[in-house]
Amino acid sequence: MKFSNAILRAVSAFLAVSAIQILSGALVAIVLPPKTAMPNFVQHFLQWMFLSNVVTVGALSVVALRTEWRGWTLGAAVAVVPLTITLNNGVEGVFFLPNSPIEWPRLFLQSAIAAALSVPVWMLLFGRRPPIPQEHFHPIAAKSRAERAWKFVVCDVSYLILYLIAGSIVWPHVKDFYATQTVPPMSTFLPLELLIRGPVFVVLCLLLVRMLGLPRLSGALAVGALFTLLSGVAPLLMPNPYFPDAVRWAHFCEVTSSNFVFATIVAWLWGQPAFVPEQALAHAA
Repeated sequence: MKFSNAILRAVSAFLAVSAIQILSGALVAIVLPPKTAMPNFVQHFLQWMFLSNVVTVGALSVVALRTEWRGWTLGAAVAVVPLTITLNNGVEGVFFLPNSPIEWPRLFLQSAIAAALSVPVWMLLFGRRPPIPQEHFHPIAAKSRAERAWKFVVCDVSYLILYLIAGSIVWPHVKDFYATQTVPPMSTFLPLELLIRGPVFVVLCLLLVRMLGLPRLSGALAVGALFTLLSGVAPLLMPNPYFPDAVRWAHFCEVTSSNFVFATIVAWLWGQPAFVPEQALAHAA
């Protein structure tokens, strides 16, 4: 595909996704009216939202251009990535921000509606191109059950370790804020990260590995960068009424650094080796 054509598709996706977000917000306001008035927390709200959408749509457009999937499969796969990140982060927010005015059901419903409405957008803009003759490397089917098991466990544990390391570094900068919240005990926190958030993010990174279809090193760096943009940069770029700016930027540095290393590890472990036996490629196909 020509570069100009790719840019045109990405810009069209950005405009459509931005309109869908506004529409989904209006629909949710009708179905679930807000219990409290939304504070005027930041000037130029639309500009910040558009900037966050530029990051999200730009990253997703790269994935949509690279994958050999077409049709509704492509549309659903691309749309599910930001939805999964929002839901997974929201699960943690429910436990860590119990005193926050965030209305989680409204946030989850709006995200689900926006994701559903964006499926045909991604399908029409990127899913109607001629098929790629050769199928991409399959990171799961090309490995034995034992290899899948130990690699999944290593990736899951690495997420928890990186999360704890990054969190301990920024804790002095956010502890005063969390003194106003009810931080869950370790007996709740560790299972939450190890059994829910970690595995969900591992699966999401594997989806990116599968869709990008890049060699091991370039694939690891690409998945690390794209996952960081989608899970760290886009969600924390825009000011919000729930995190003071100092806390938001501390979490921005924490999440982007740890998520990049985590996603790179996942993509490296599961990526395509330099030499792939013909039997593995046939099994993946």
